[in-house]
Amino acid sequence: MKSSRHGINTLVTVENITPFGIWLFVKGREYFLSYKDYPYFREQTLKSIQAVQLLHGYHLYWPELDVDLEIDNLENPEKYPLKSKPIRSHLTGQSSGSPKKPVSR
Repeated sequence: MKSSRHGINTLVTVENITPFGIWLFVKGREYFLSYKDYPYFREQTLKSIQAVQLLHGYHLYWPELDVDLEIDNLENPEKYPLKSKPIRSHLTGQSSGSPKKPVSR
């Protein structure tokens, strides 16, 4: 993806999407984002995953997915122990939390 507007420096490409994760090429380095560690990419479209931008030389952004990652997160995952979990929509019939019990009065 090539662009240079508004601080976007595009030295990033999606090299491969596998059943296990995504391979990115960023500023001459290759990174693997496994679905285990980055589950929000698992059920996304090819187009939305490929629409990645490199902002300010260190910030990866997927505008269609509203996902932000800093390159430091990929290079030093031990510094970022918290993991986010994908939120499942009530429209898909899958719950994001435990089922609610009816309140008895």
